[in-house]
Amino acid sequence: MTEESLPRPWPRRASRAGPDLRLFRVRFDALTNPRTGRELERLVLETPDWVNVVALTDDRRLVMVRQFRFGSGRVTLEVPGGMVDRGEDHGAAARRELREETGHEARQWEYLGSFEPNPAVQDNRIHHWLALGAVRVAELEQDEGEDVVVELLALDEAVAATRDGRITHSLVVTALSRVVDLSVRRLE
Repeated sequence: MTEESLPRPWPRRASRAGPDLRLFRVRFDALTNPRTGRELERLVLETPDWVNVVALTDDRRLVMVRQFRFGSGRVTLEVPGGMVDRGEDHGAAARRELREETGHEARQWEYLGSFEPNPAVQDNRIHHWLALGAVRVAELEQDEGEDVVVELLALDEAVAATRDGRITHSLVVTALSRVVDLSVRRLE
């Protein structure tokens, strides 16, 4: 592919605010398609960054949470995580979320990188953290919108859960894939 054949960024001509939906703020951007010159309005969800924590105890058990998810209407098995508060460092948010959702703290932290959860409509990133030496030190600090149960899972059981569909949250799978091989099949 040549540079000329690649898609180009769409210049933003204007933006207008839409409704504030608690977890998202809607924004409408007027953009010009560089291929056609046509101006189109597109929706963007302004969203805080998120964190996910792959926390392992010294005996290599994964600290997981079960909680009801409003979008899917079911209880899911996930790694702890949540939103980065305004002005908060994502590393501090990871530590806070692990402690609030599971009562655990960890002695060693490693940043695993970040990804765009849904760049088609969202402007945020999810930051993945590895927490080693996790140990329960406190009670859970659930807010009124949470009903969380902590579960410790052997690493090989977590891998099996991604393969058999017990873990289906794509952002959790992304976080776990930074630590363990989740491949169902390898292409040679």
